[in-house]
Amino acid sequence: MPSPTQRALTAVPERYRPFLVKHRKLVKFLVVGGTCFVLTMLINFALKMTVFEAKPVVALTVATVIATAVSYVLNRQWSFRAAGKQREAVLFVVVSALAVGVNDLPLVASRYLFDLREPDVSHFTQEVADFVSGMIIGTLVAMVFRYWAMNRFVFTRLSDRVTAQEQGREPERV
Repeated sequence: MPSPTQRALTAVPERYRPFLVKHRKLVKFLVVGGTCFVLTMLINFALKMTVFEAKPVVALTVATVIATAVSYVLNRQWSFRAAGKQREAVLFVVVSALAVGVNDLPLVASRYLFDLREPDVSHFTQEVADFVSGMIIGTLVAMVFRYWAMNRFVFTRLSDRVTAQEQGREPERV
């Protein structure tokens, strides 16, 4: 009987399967990232509309920190399938703190360097500039940094469960 992963792979057109199998860690990382992007966006907008109305950078930072905690669990268990250890958690926190800063920089530049805020621009322009700089540009730059740093420094050792599975049978396709 095929595994859920194998069944999911059959839903993908044949020509894309080799790419997905070859880059499965990246694909999983992007799925987790997309999920956490939506979570960040929802929390960010909720905070900007309520308690942090006058502090958009704080709202984005809080939203990013919450989504980062979710991404740690998902990336550790699924994307990188890594073994847990205290060193890993400390490195994850360091990389994530740097990534939150990287994520916030475009919003800080948009708001305070380029003055794309009220009263210099309309409310609509301000919100579009915040979204593009903080949620789009900031997230993309931080995502590239996170993937590189997580792969290089944090999730460097496979869990014993994954190692045993690979010794006993063919590796999972996705």
